[in-house]
Amino acid sequence: MTLPFDPIDEAARQWGLRWQGVPAMHAVTSLMRVQQLVIGRLDALLKPHGLTFARYEALVLLVFSSQGSLPLGKMGERLQVHPTSVTSIIRRLVHDGLVDRTPHPEDGRTVLAVITAAGRDVVEAATRDLVEADFALGALSVEDLTRLSELLRPVRRDAGDY
Repeated sequence: MTLPFDPIDEAARQWGLRWQGVPAMHAVTSLMRVQQLVIGRLDALLKPHGLTFARYEALVLLVFSSQGSLPLGKMGERLQVHPTSVTSIIRRLVHDGLVDRTPHPEDGRTVLAVITAAGRDVVEAATRDLVEADFALGALSVEDLTRLSELLRPVRRDAGDY
């Protein structure tokens, strides 16, 4: 159901009657809503491949690694998720035959996630679908996408993202 008004604009109007900070409130609310919409569309695109976006990101990270494997702890750092989330993601990928868990050859306390040939095939197919769908951002031009990335960079830097 489409509303006859923008609910974020209305929330900002109501906010402004009570508190300050309307521009920041409007921006963060818009950002969070777009995040929900994009993740929903990405997950729908990935569902035929048996993936969620979180699982897709983990597989892509393994594809990008030089050996096709990474310690689970390193994956958590790079994906910026809690260790229990990485364990859950990898457990599901192992169950689906897309990743193997193996002991680290030099550190017996460390477990490696290793992408399988099937995992590589799924990444290729899923990536084709995501690229074809403009990663659910087809409403934006290339210039807008570049500007959006640059607008968000200071927020990420300030938060210690890099």
